[in-house]
Amino acid sequence: MNNMFSKSAIWVVVALLLFMLFKQFDSHSISGGAKTIAYSDLLDEIKAKRVKDLVIEGNTITATKTDDTRVRTTSTYLDRGLIGDLRDNGVRFDVRPPEEPSFLQQVFVSWFPMLLLIGVWIFFMRQMQGGGKGGAFSFGKSKARMLDETNNTVTFADVAGCDEAKEEVTEIVDFLKDPTKFQKLGGRIPRGVLMVGPPGTGKTLLARAIAGEAKVPFFSISGSDFVEMFVGVGASRVRDMFENAKKHSPCIIFIDEIDAVGRHRGAGMGGGNDEREQTLNQLLVEMDGFEASSGVIVIAATNRADVLDKALLRPGRFDRQVSVGLPDIRGREQILNVHMRKVPISTDVKADILARGTPGFSGADLANLVNEAALFAARRSKRLVDMQDFEDAKDKIFMGPERKSMVIREEERRNTAYHESGHAVVAKLLPKADPVHKVTIMPRGWALGLTWQLPEHDRISGYKDKMLEEISILFGGRIAEELFVGQMSTGASNDFQRATKLARSMVTKFGMSDTLGVMVYEDEQNEGFLGGTNKTISEATQQKVDAEIRKILDTQYALARHLLEENRDKVEMMTKALLDWETIDADQINDIMAGQEPRPPKAGVTLRKTPSGDGPAASPNATAPA
Repeated sequence: MNNMFSKSAIWVVVALLLFMLFKQFDSHSISGGAKTIAYSDLLDEIKAKRVKDLVIEGNTITATKTDDTRVRTTSTYLDRGLIGDLRDNGVRFDVRPPEEPSFLQQVFVSWFPMLLLIGVWIFFMRQMQGGGKGGAFSFGKSKARMLDETNNTVTFADVAGCDEAKEEVTEIVDFLKDPTKFQKLGGRIPRGVLMVGPPGTGKTLLARAIAGEAKVPFFSISGSDFVEMFVGVGASRVRDMFENAKKHSPCIIFIDEIDAVGRHRGAGMGGGNDEREQTLNQLLVEMDGFEASSGVIVIAATNRADVLDKALLRPGRFDRQVSVGLPDIRGREQILNVHMRKVPISTDVKADILARGTPGFSGADLANLVNEAALFAARRSKRLVDMQDFEDAKDKIFMGPERKSMVIREEERRNTAYHESGHAVVAKLLPKADPVHKVTIMPRGWALGLTWQLPEHDRISGYKDKMLEEISILFGGRIAEELFVGQMSTGASNDFQRATKLARSMVTKFGMSDTLGVMVYEDEQNEGFLGGTNKTISEATQQKVDAEIRKILDTQYALARHLLEENRDKVEMMTKALLDWETIDADQINDIMAGQEPRPPKAGVTLRKTPSGDGPAASPNATAPA
């Protein structure tokens, strides 16, 4: 109210000053509506006896003609010849001194430029201090966007795949709906809730659902919105945000990516004067300052809780952490059902099958899967999204888009087919390996071919025997090139990198070496390229580490070579199928491993011709669904 009154008073003063300025210099009001003419014309009018009255006031001469019209002219001096003409022609005249401006007008004219400069300076200073809401210099105002209960329609029904997290925050909804239920028993709701989890798991969506369920205002802001070039601006925005929140209590403040301002203090170059640390200090004070009954709950999200300041996580601030992890197979099915409600789905689409084939997908990944499938169906002019569209979308997300226009020599295609067949045959012959879902030599992304394995269950822990088998599978591609093509290519470089990194982790981190025992020899902070070398261990110990890694790699290489030498016929049959169809699925792979001719691709697939650099076009191929 006071702010509105001060603004109104300022505008009233400005209006009065402008009015006085116009009054002072309004020539029309001074002349009384007289027409301005030349001095010679006035003399002619006098000599023609058409002037009956005249007034000389300073340099201004105003005459009244016989027809009662008024004319006006100026003269820099008093013309004595004019006086004679007036008397000779019987004109009544009067000579007056120029009108002196009033004292207020004199002060206004002399001080107006200075007052204008002072007013402009005050205006800009108020804007820079946050006095102007939404002005160009309103740095100190909060950038939090508010959603009230009418605009926020997200509820817990829109959040799936994180049942445990929803249970953790249910009592916050109950508190916002009925605070007295907890207060009469002496209970205090957590002032801050920190949501921790990988990107895309639905932390922001869950926070909006809390506000939607409780029907309270929802303030949303990112941690980076607090930080500016000027020191103290972020702290001012924190104060303004909490002041606005208290006016709309009960409400929720959601700070996304809080690690942008909540990092450990003292780690920066600016020390205590660092803008980010000043912002964090103000946030700590505000969270510990408002009353428990104020109804303002702060929810923050981050995927790097380890870098947050300890003072931010102590009881009384963010005293509750909610873990929002990647969904399991049941959670993925629920998330898919939520997103597929917005898309016309065919009857052959099964959410449980898609959930089984998308391990490690977050909620955002699954939403992208549904969207990509809808785009595939739209390109094919379909009315419904069917399972084939989802399979193509899944292939695109996992393996990258198909590079159909890429020109590949027949020799390159044949070498790639043997390489991928080596991976697939070794994977099928090892008992602990994940099932082979699909093998393709269609270039996708940066790869010329790909062997795709899908686990039957969500993987929680890694085991030694399975890791050793993964190393053997990685070596299968290079060994197949040596045995069936007779030469080596650079296509196995990434396989060797992954195998070496996995073997090094087994020896130095996971304690899976009988020779070196359970001691940890490397950590993530000391890793360099391909694992690097830990400077805290001796050279002799490092030599033992390298020898143990070499032993694991050589043993698994020999195992993979033995398996491929014993199953040459299966490699040849799979290579032929890949050259004919370019992509084979799990059913065709099982036929080959059983010693049978692979069944043809399923009906409804699209046949393509792959450009070849050897003259004739390559064999027709088809992408078969899993």
